[in-house]
Order: sequence, then C-alpha cells, then structure tokens
Amino acid sequence: MADTTVPKALEALTISKTKELKGTEKRDTLIAIEKKYQKKWEEEHVFEVDAPSIDEFPLESISPEELREKFPKFFGTIAYPYMNGRLHAGHAFSFSKIEFFTGFARMQGKRCLFPLGYHCTGLPIKASADKLAKEVEMFGADFSGYKPEEEEEPAPAEPAPKGQKEDLTKFSAKKGKAAAKTVKAKYQFQILQSVGIPLEEIHRFADPQYWLKYFPPACKQDLTNFGARIDWRRQFVTTDANPYYDAFVRWQMVRLKELEKIKFGKRYTIYSIKDGQPCMDHDRSEGEGVLPQEYTALKLKVIEWAPKAAEAIKGKLPEGASVYLCPATLRPETMYGQVCCFVGPSLTYGVYKARENEYFVITERAARNMAFQSIFEKDGIPEKAADLQGSDLIGTLVNAPLSFHREVRVLPMETVLATKGTGVVTSVPSDSPDDYATVTELAKKPDYYGIKKEWAELEIIPIIQTPTSDLIAPYLVKKLKINSPKDTKQLAEAKELAYKEGYYQGVMKVGDFAGEKVEVAKPKVREQLIKNGDAFPYSEPESKVVSRSGDECTVALLDQWYIDYGEDSWRQQALEYVENKDGKGLECYSPDTQHAFKGVLAWLKQWACARTYGLGSKLPWDPQFLVESLSDSTIYMAYYTLVPWLHKDLFGREKGKGNIAPEQMIDEVWDYVFCRTEWSDDLVEKSGIPKETLQGMRRDFQYFYPLDLRVSGKDLIPNHLTFFLYNHIALFPREYWPKSIRANGHLQLNGEKMSKSTGNFMTLDDVVRKYGADAARVALADAGDGITDSNFVEDVADNTILRFYTNKEWIEEIIKDDKLRTGPLNDFQDALFDNEMNALVNEAKKYYEETSYKLALKAAHYDFLNARDTYREACNAAGIPLHKDLVFKYIRLQALILTPIAPHWADYVWREILGEKESIQFARWPEVPAADPALTAAREYVRTTSSNINSAEAAQLKKMAKGRQSDFDPKKPKKLTIFMTESFPAWQAKYIELLKKVWDPATNTQKIEDKELNGRIAKMGEMKKAMPFVQALKKRLRDGEPAETVLERKLAFDEKKTLLAMVPGLKRTAGLVAVQILAVTEGSKVGIDLTNNNVEVEVKAPVAESALPGQPSFHFENVQA
Repeated sequence: MADTTVPKALEALTISKTKELKGTEKRDTLIAIEKKYQKKWEEEHVFEVDAPSIDEFPLESISPEELREKFPKFFGTIAYPYMNGRLHAGHAFSFSKIEFFTGFARMQGKRCLFPLGYHCTGLPIKASADKLAKEVEMFGADFSGYKPEEEEEPAPAEPAPKGQKEDLTKFSAKKGKAAAKTVKAKYQFQILQSVGIPLEEIHRFADPQYWLKYFPPACKQDLTNFGARIDWRRQFVTTDANPYYDAFVRWQMVRLKELEKIKFGKRYTIYSIKDGQPCMDHDRSEGEGVLPQEYTALKLKVIEWAPKAAEAIKGKLPEGASVYLCPATLRPETMYGQVCCFVGPSLTYGVYKARENEYFVITERAARNMAFQSIFEKDGIPEKAADLQGSDLIGTLVNAPLSFHREVRVLPMETVLATKGTGVVTSVPSDSPDDYATVTELAKKPDYYGIKKEWAELEIIPIIQTPTSDLIAPYLVKKLKINSPKDTKQLAEAKELAYKEGYYQGVMKVGDFAGEKVEVAKPKVREQLIKNGDAFPYSEPESKVVSRSGDECTVALLDQWYIDYGEDSWRQQALEYVENKDGKGLECYSPDTQHAFKGVLAWLKQWACARTYGLGSKLPWDPQFLVESLSDSTIYMAYYTLVPWLHKDLFGREKGKGNIAPEQMIDEVWDYVFCRTEWSDDLVEKSGIPKETLQGMRRDFQYFYPLDLRVSGKDLIPNHLTFFLYNHIALFPREYWPKSIRANGHLQLNGEKMSKSTGNFMTLDDVVRKYGADAARVALADAGDGITDSNFVEDVADNTILRFYTNKEWIEEIIKDDKLRTGPLNDFQDALFDNEMNALVNEAKKYYEETSYKLALKAAHYDFLNARDTYREACNAAGIPLHKDLVFKYIRLQALILTPIAPHWADYVWREILGEKESIQFARWPEVPAADPALTAAREYVRTTSSNINSAEAAQLKKMAKGRQSDFDPKKPKKLTIFMTESFPAWQAKYIELLKKVWDPATNTQKIEDKELNGRIAKMGEMKKAMPFVQALKKRLRDGEPAETVLERKLAFDEKKTLLAMVPGLKRTAGLVAVQILAVTEGSKVGIDLTNNNVEVEVKAPVAESALPGQPSFHFENVQA
C-alpha cells in the first residue's frame, strides 16, 4: 500500500491567513439551495444556446445583421484558463465580469453564449510532467524512496514579480505561526500533493496527457459549483490532443503565412539554454512581458594592461592577440565624449575568445548572451581564456572609438552591476549625470580609489547642445545639489531629465553628423561604429527572466518563424480600431485600458510563434516546430461557435451533430464557415461535408460573431489581448472584429496580495465551499471594477450569508402575514417606498449597463434592503401594517435585480416563494416607472432631516459638556421643535440671478468655467456663505432637479406635509415626548405651530434663524412627561 503520510516539507502547507468561520448552519442552508438549482439548470439545459437555424431562416434569406436585430444576442468570453492547476479566486474575479454581464444580457432578452475551453499548449505542463517522471525514477511510483528533508530560508518569500501567474510548477508556504521561515516544496510530487491530489495518483502526472484529463473536469466542477452560466457543450482542450482544434490552429497559421504576417529570419528572442528553445511569456515563471534590449557594444582595445591584470593573463592568450573591453551602451551618439571606462572593482570578469586572436573582457552573463548571437566564433559555446578581478583592471589604458580622447583609462565604479549589460561601462560625463558624479568623486579622492588624479581629470568636451546647456550632466548635478554617486534618488531624476532633453531636443555639436538632431543622428553613429569594426550589436533581456524549467534565460539571435506584429499597415489598422474615433471601433470601458493598448501597439514587434518543446499543434509547413501558446490562442473564440457541430467531448473523439471527421475540416471549410470566402459547389466534393451542414456552421458563426465582450486581467494587454486584436483584424472581415475588451486589475485577498507562500490564498473551490456561490459572487462584485487592483473581502462574503438567510426568512414569514394592508397606497410611507424601489431598479439597470458591478450591487442589494427596512420602520412608527402589494413588489423586484449576481437565491425566491414555473434565468428585467422627482426629493429630505436631527441633539450635548448650556438633559423627557421656512434669505437673491445667467437648462451645464464664476461671486461679497449656497444649487441641478424648480427657489415637494407625516416616526426613533413644527419667517419673532391648529407662538430659540427651505433647524428641550 502506498505511503500517504505528509512529507515533513509539507507540514506547514495547511497554515492559512484566511478568515475562520464560527457557525455554518445558515451557510449550509443556502448551499443546499444552490446545489438544488444548479441541478435544475443542468437538467433544464438553461445555459445551452443556439443560433436560429437555417430551417427557420434559410442562410441567404436574411442578412446576419437583420438576424441579430430580430433575435438579439450576446457572446462573451474570458481567456481560457491554463490546465496546470485548480482555478483560484483571481480566476473567479475575471469570470465574474462575464457572469454578471451574461446574466444581465439574458434579462434583456438576448440569446447569451458564454463558452469555455481549456488551454494546454506550451511548456509548463510538459516541463512539470518531465520533472515528475525523473522523480518517479528517483523515488518510485509511490515515492516511498523519498527521504523527508526540510529546506529553510531565513526570510519570508519575496513577492512574486509583476505579472507572474500562480500555477503548480512553483509553490512555497509559510512554516509556523511566528517563525519567519519559508518551507518550499522542492519536488513536483510535493507540489501536486499540496493541492490535494492523492499520493497514489500523482505518478500518473508523469504523462503530460494526464494533466489534460485531470484538470479540465475539475475546472468544470468548480465553475458549476460557482453557478456559472456556461454552455458546457462547447468545451475543448487545445493541442493536437483534439484533432479538430488542431486543424483549426493549422488553418490559422497557414492563412497568416499566406498573408505574409508570418515570416522567417534571424531575430532576437528570449531564449532558454536549458530548454534549447525560445522562452515566451507563458513559458516563464519570472519575467513575463520582458523583451530583448538591444545595445551597441563598443570595442575598446587594450593598449597597456594594468600590472595585476597583465600578470593574471600572462601565458593564457596567444602572442599578439587583441583584447577589447566591451561596454554596452544605449547612447552611441555620445561616444565622442568618452573620458574613461568603468568596471566594478568587486566583479569577476572573463576574457572570452570571440574569434582567432580576438578576445573580449566581459561578465559571464554577457558571454552567455553573446554565445547565442553569432558574436563568438562558435555559437553556443563561450570559450573563456582567463579570469580577471575588476580591481586588477584599474589603470588599464584602452582605445576609445570616436572620442576626442583617443586613449582613456579604466577606472572603478562601485555601482556597476554584473546583471546589466556587459559589466563594463564607458564614461561620458558631459551627458551622463552618473558618470559626471563618479569622475568628480574619483578626482577628489584619487589615493583612496588607488588611481592617479589625472586619469579622472580629462577635459569634458561639449558634444550635444540642448535648450538648457551643452553640458547637461554637470548642469543637472549642480542644480539638483548632487554631492556624490551615493545620491541615487537625485541621480535617477537627473538621468531621466538628461536623456529626455538630449534625445528629443538635442542637436549634435561634433562628429560627422554635427547639426543633426540627436534622434536622427543616433542610428547613423551606431551604423558607422559597427561598419568601422569599432562596435557590434548586442542584446540581453530587459530584466531577469526564468523559465518554468528553472533556467535563467538569455537572448539568442535565431532563425525562426515569427508573426510580424508591428508591421506598419497592420499596426495602423489596429491603432485606428483601438482609438475608436468613429464610435464603431473597440470599446475599452476605461481610458486606462485604451491607453495601455495604444502603448503596446507603439512598441510591440515581431513575436516568435514556434518552439520545439512542449505541447501544441505542429507548424503545418515545418512540423519540427510546435505553435507556441500565445499564438494558438488568439481567435479560438470563433471555434466556440462551431464546437457542437464538430465534437461532443473535450478531445474530439466523439463526432458532433455535423457528423464531421477531423480530416474533413480542410482549410477551405474554415474559410467558408468564417465568412472569408463565399459558397463554391466544389467545397462539398473536396470536404465530403453536406451543404446544409456547412451552411449551418456558417450561420452559427455569422450569428454569434463578432465577439461582444472579452474579459481578462490587465497583465494580458501586452501580449494575448493585443495578439487577439491583430489576428482578428488579419483573418476576419471588418464586421467580425471584437466589439469590446474589459481589462480588470489583479485581485487582492483581504487587502493583501494573494500568495501561497504567506497563506493568503484561496482557490475558487475554497471560496465556494467556505461561503457558497452567491455570497462569493457578491464579494466578487463588491471587490471592484476598474483596471486597478481590486479586493475580495471575506467579511463581505460572510455578512452576505447572514443577509441572504435573514432576507429569505423574512420573505417566507411576511407572505403568510394575513394582517398586511390592502387597498390604495397612502401618500407618505407607501408612496416613498414604491418610488424608491422604482428608482433603485432603474439605477441598478444603469450600472449593469455600464459594467459597474460594485455600484449595481449597492443599488440592487444593499440600498434595496435599506429601502425595505426604512419602510418597515416608518409603518411601524405610524402604527400601520405594511401594504401587501408593496411587499410582493419588493420580493419580486429584489429577486429580479439580484439575478445577474446572485442567481441561486433569486431563483429560489422566484420559484418556491412566488410560485413561478420557469427559472428566473429566463425572466426579463422588470419595467418600472421612472422615479418621481418630487417623491425622490421628499425621500432624500426625510433621510437627511432624520440624520440632521440626530446630529443636532449631539451638538446640544456637546455644548452642555463644555458648560455652554445646562438646561437640557437627554435622559429626561424631551421635546423637539423643528423650525421650517418657505422663504429664502434676501441676500441669496443676487446669487440666484447670477446662476440663472450662467446656467444652460437645455444642456444642464454651466456656460462659463468655475474659475470665472468664483471670481464673480467674490466681487459680490459674502464669499464665505455664498460659495456653499451656490455649490448646493449646482448639485441639485446636476442631480436632475428641473432648473425651473431650483432657480425659481421652489422645493419639488411639500415640506410642511412631509414634516407632519414624519412626526410619529420621529417620536418613536428619537424617544421624544413631543414634536412641534414651527413655520417661521426671516426677521420675525413669531412662528406658526403646524402641529397645533396653526396657532401663533413666540420663537425664542436662536437656531430658528438658520432655517432655510428644505433645510430646517432643530431645538431640543426637556418637558414634563
């Protein structure tokens, strides 16, 4: 029997920082409802949607546009998940955006298609399977040969780099509750065991195909438990494991090549030496989005070695060999100003053979890069002749190409990095603040640095004229008060300023290109250096890249197949579509998203589309290569429309309703069904597919395409989402290009980054088991909607359980209440509640349409509950039962407007409480009247006045505490006097007249700028009280109150009537013995008592003077009970 004990290295993997639940009875009740309705939806095929058939509407009898108009549709997708692990809460966040959109679109009467496939292409699965195969050899199929060991590190795991994906190829966990140590799963079998896979099953994952069998069903189950509205008939796996999808990808590649979008040639690419192939974004465990950075590597020939360096290389190089220090620069145009060459004194350099009798002094890292860029004589083999310490190189004399100082010395620079460039840096202090600060420091302390003073004092010659100076670096160092190379913050600022001004506004003062702009001269200088043999091109990763196999990647210059993204005409098409100037392009929902796309389109260039290792489809014309994972996943949304015709299972082993074999899906068939070509009679003969079937497939594509919404994390904008746009533009007619992309931020958990290593991590299964589907969905809706990072708060999910359970209980009780009122609605409690429900339904609709789900949730759930509770309290205070019609309207509307977000709870209420026969998933969005502005204003007045009364009592208590008032004791019986007035103070009239002149009622906008308006107010005096008054009026106007009401100084409701109706409620909620309402006028000492037959009474309280129409004032006093 297999040993199933948990290895010692995994003991801490159960430690979690997530919330601990106390009681689960209410949750379990709601989950039972969810399971019941998930089963019903599956049995009723609720989410299976098809296009109108050609039997109903023959293909040529109606255009696709007319068909979509007659039968509105919505088609939305997310980036299909990668199948090397379970879905986590971050996946669920992206899913939720399509979920909510789909739920709302169904309620608009649209046929809604939300399908899902499973991405299996690329390196991660294969690399993990291969690692596991080796572990099976080492430890046996039951891993009984493993000897537990613990690897500890002295500090917590560092945060994952930006853009890094969570997956099963990397896992670490915190050990213990207090110990600041990290326990890491060293082996692949430990990683799989840590996510709940039984030890006896793990050896099967040594076969990469087993991952494809195991994780897709788990993914489907997780999303079914989540209540996802997915048409599961359309699921599939990628790679040649599914021959239909394989044929689809091969067609795509062939057509791109025919369009000259795929090309072959040498290009720089991120490369894994260990894997022996390019390492694209999805192949990386670190460094996603990192590109090759191309430098100009100079050849500074050694003229005279420093003594220690001469001794170190003695006898190791051929007689007469030329040796070059090779600094890599991004600014070849500044080489005229070289005064020295820097090395890191603590770094170790190698002397590498470039070719016969020619050697380069560079770091080992640079040599690894150069070895794959046709720089060395032998590709792939950096041949090292000797090692040199940086400190031994100090004082070496080298030739400096182009410089006015033909010979310069090698000097020390402490900030030189072995991880950037070649470890050798050329110094141009005229234009580099870092260089100027360093040579200045060296000249000040030559003995300390072990150099001769004159080595650091060569003349600094102006080479570039900028608007500021022709010696921009010295100027900025002095201006920013930089005193030494240790002033890193100021130096970083100075570097950015110097580069921007020099490149964009600089003009060359010297050299063959004097008088030319720097941006024009730069490539010319580079070309001249290379042509003269004084430099060569060199490239390396912009920052660290690590492959899934654990290899730190280099840059290689390879002959390879690549997609020519960035080609001018193609890029321009994409840019115009993203800019959407005519309103017929791409909807991005956010200016930040659109800006991100435009930025990527500006820099994105050629992309390697093939590799030799991993899983995938073979390149049709060069089958030694596989199509890489970001190239076979750009237009698969079109494939979803055809899946029911092609196959019934994930792997395409069972034919679909079209009875089509994979080999029948020839390229011409894909062209026809995707509307790239028109009907040809020989298509039936070539493919063997009946005409009716081909037309049916074309109908499904025509109807569901274009894709209405694509949702994905913002980290996919630099690759997948931009490729998605490029490929659609290349392969499909304009009418089938994607209509919108919604990019969301990353998801935090309880305000912190999700991380397995810290225990702050939850899978989707964890979330749904812990809180149930609807509570999880509410917390995801509440998490946020923008491109910035959002936050899943477990307390929100936990509190939602209580809200849903309590609301369900209340609804079940109230419908049995035989004392509910019937007959006409009254004009206060009933009218206000009815109107507020109408307002919230329309408000929720607006936010659903805008995909602002946090605000939609607020209106549809939180505010709707508050409206009900306020109505209950108001009726209770007035001593009247709730009105039956409004109770049932509330129940019905609450279920309907929550359906997109919480469908299980909604369907339970809909069917089991309201007795509806068909699922609420088929219900339409409720049509309610527009809110009555007068009732809305009255409701807001009631809410504000109630709040202000509480504040007024608190203010009186505060005065009493300070000894300024002693005649009010809140513990004794108390009376509230409310002062209201129907006339505005006379001083306000002139500001009303000013606002009438500058406000345009037709457009509901201000005719002049705020600055000008404020200036006019200031000239009129009384600025302190006039400004808040004017701002309040403008807010009322912008909130939709009619201009004739606001500017004629009228209230939209009857304030006297509203206050009198509030009296019973105020007595109860504020614990008052009496409430008196006095109508007062400016300057009068007498008020009319509205609560006592309109008798005149003397007004003594000073606060009476502060009353305004719609803004009463309040006074509390003690009375006899």
